[in-house]
Amino acid sequence: MLGKEVKKMESSMKKRWISLYVENQVGVLSKISGLFSGKSYNLDSLTVGTTEDPSVSRMTIATVSDDETFEQIKKQLNRCVEVIEVIDFTNSRIHRKEVLYIKIKDCDEAVKTEIFRIATIFHLAVVDYGKTEMLLESLQTEKRNDEIISYFSSYFKNIEVVRGGSVAIKGVSIQDK
Repeated sequence: MLGKEVKKMESSMKKRWISLYVENQVGVLSKISGLFSGKSYNLDSLTVGTTEDPSVSRMTIATVSDDETFEQIKKQLNRCVEVIEVIDFTNSRIHRKEVLYIKIKDCDEAVKTEIFRIATIFHLAVVDYGKTEMLLESLQTEKRNDEIISYFSSYFKNIEVVRGGSVAIKGVSIQDK
């Protein structure tokens, strides 16, 4: 019986995306992230930035949870005074990107030529270039960036990786009526 309950719980666990409009005030980010840690909810990704209105910031949060826990998260976020709106992106068509930087160190000319070729194939921008290092930028999905990191890790032994969290927005569809 217990095994079936564990399997049911594991099967209902999925990646969830929430966008929040919040008051752009000192301590709001800390309060929101504290809500997650205080309840032992894991944050997979958290980004925040000001919107077109400088008094409002927008957060994009990714977490993995079951339906019941996710509903609790949304209710608790809606109770926060600083939260203006909670938008559940989980079942919506969204556009999502994550920023990734990969610095490849100890490059000779042959390696640099190969990196330029790879960058073209993976749609990466070469944003900085030195005598022995190259810096690449990727603005792709989290999954695609995982694949890029894996590829570079397998072929180049001296790399440095920096990732930002994902940002997301609901898709826009133009439909004939």
